[in-house]
This record gives sequence, structure tokens and C-alpha cells, in this order.
Amino acid sequence: MASLEELLAQKASLEKQILDAQREERSAAITQVKALMAQYGLTLADLGTRAAAAPKRSGSTGKVAPKYRDPTTGDTWTGRGLQPKWLRAALAAGRSLSDFTI
Repeated sequence: MASLEELLAQKASLEKQILDAQREERSAAITQVKALMAQYGLTLADLGTRAAAAPKRSGSTGKVAPKYRDPTTGDTWTGRGLQPKWLRAALAAGRSLSDFTI
């Protein structure tokens, strides 16, 4: 049975081989794409992409902390979107939104 050090060395060697293979395949793919673009006279604009453009993000980037809590059930609401049923029912019963502020 191989020792831990030998296994870790094998793992490192395999990871290096994987990275080398990925780089080689990527390089071959780029060369092939460039050749096809030259053959057909295509530009990046023809592909409908922007060179080195960062991907656009839509919407929020994370969770929002809750702002309101139902003291009886512990349900929460962030204050965004539609009001939950428990809050609508409480407001209809005459309670104030500030009664649920965390």
C-alpha cells in the first residue's frame, strides 16, 4: 500500500497533467477558431459578443436581512416584494407595520 506522501505526490502530478492537457486543448481550440474566423472573414462583432466583456449581472447580488418579524410564529419578511399573508392579516386587523420591526 502506498504511503500518504506518495499518494499526495501522485495527486499533484495528476493535477499538473490535467492542467497541461487543458491548456493544450484550449490552445488548439483557439487556433482552430481563429483559422475558421480568418477563412470566413468573421470578426468578434459577427459573433455577437464583446471582447473581454464582464458578464452582466441582473438582480440583487445577495440575501437581504429581514426587517419585520411576526412575534407569534417567528415568520420574517425583508420588506421587499409582496407582503406575506400573516402581515397583511395583522395590518387589516388594525396593527401597525412598526409593531413588527426587528
